[in-house]
Amino acid sequence: MPAEPADGALPEAPSVLKILIAGGFGVGKTTTVRAISEIEPVSTEEYLTQASAPTDSLDGVAEKRTTTVAFDFGRVTFDVPMPIELMLFGMPGQDRFMDLWDDLARGAVGAVVLADTRRLASSFDALSFCERAELPFVVAVNEFDGAHRYPLGEIRQALALAPRIPVVTVDARVPAAVVKVLLRLVDHALAHTPADPNPAPAFTHLDA
Repeated sequence: MPAEPADGALPEAPSVLKILIAGGFGVGKTTTVRAISEIEPVSTEEYLTQASAPTDSLDGVAEKRTTTVAFDFGRVTFDVPMPIELMLFGMPGQDRFMDLWDDLARGAVGAVVLADTRRLASSFDALSFCERAELPFVVAVNEFDGAHRYPLGEIRQALALAPRIPVVTVDARVPAAVVKVLLRLVDHALAHTPADPNPAPAFTHLDA
């Protein structure tokens, strides 16, 4: 919680930012939200069944037992470098949920696109969506146990990313690692948000 100013003035209200956690099936979106949320995350996971086998390939993620069917939601607040409250929306990974992606992206200031080096192609749809929606994003390579560690330059090349797109690594299970990625996204998003000649109070309302 922010400390109360010594002069008795009201503490500065945090800016509220809506952030998407995107990426392919099984890249760690739900884990990311759970790792950092200061509230009990809202989750819409269902168990995988034989009926979903044709569309939810477990290649490379054979241990996965559930999948997100709507979205995950969590919240985290920072006081430094400025008071901000991040509303985190974990998007479902499969392309059959693309209509829902448009709804979730409304009002978002940016996205973290998670990638798995064992299945980089699984995040292509999320990358294309962010580019098409002109949504600022960073790519976070989730360092799964046993996955090969590639130089970030090679990953950038494999994903055909523009030089302006930040590429970082993360262990989605570690809160401190997730914090670094989220703050990197906030910096990137604010740096690439066009100035509004008639601005409303910036990022204080969500359109979720």
